[in-house]
Amino acid sequence: MEDLLGLDVVQGSRLALANSVENGLPVSALDRLAAEVSPGDAGFKFRLIPKATLERRRKAAKKLLSREESDRLARVAKVFAMAENVFGSAENARDFLTRPHMMLDNKLPLDVALATGPGADAVSNILGRAAYGGAV
Repeated sequence: MEDLLGLDVVQGSRLALANSVENGLPVSALDRLAAEVSPGDAGFKFRLIPKATLERRRKAAKKLLSREESDRLARVAKVFAMAENVFGSAENARDFLTRPHMMLDNKLPLDVALATGPGADAVSNILGRAAYGGAV
């Protein structure tokens, strides 16, 4: 997950990641994640952070996202990393995340994960079931 965000975090240290999110992830983390999750879709970033807000962040001296924006970004990175692990490739992960899923009321898993923390948990639950041979 840290690799998706371009972070130099001690492997396996969720506290270090939590601290990075709390202090604000760099704008470059958004660029990196967008390139992995939705390559070729220039508008994907704006589903995470409004365009005007992102432009302000890019112009700021520190070029950091807010805590809330960073949390949303980390949430999507976690779901994408889990999907990539379960399905074996970034391409298969993108395929899963961008197809309606019956266990999510036929919503796209990516949309559900983007919307709220509990939505991301629901997608993670489906991925956990898939990883261990459950019905999905």
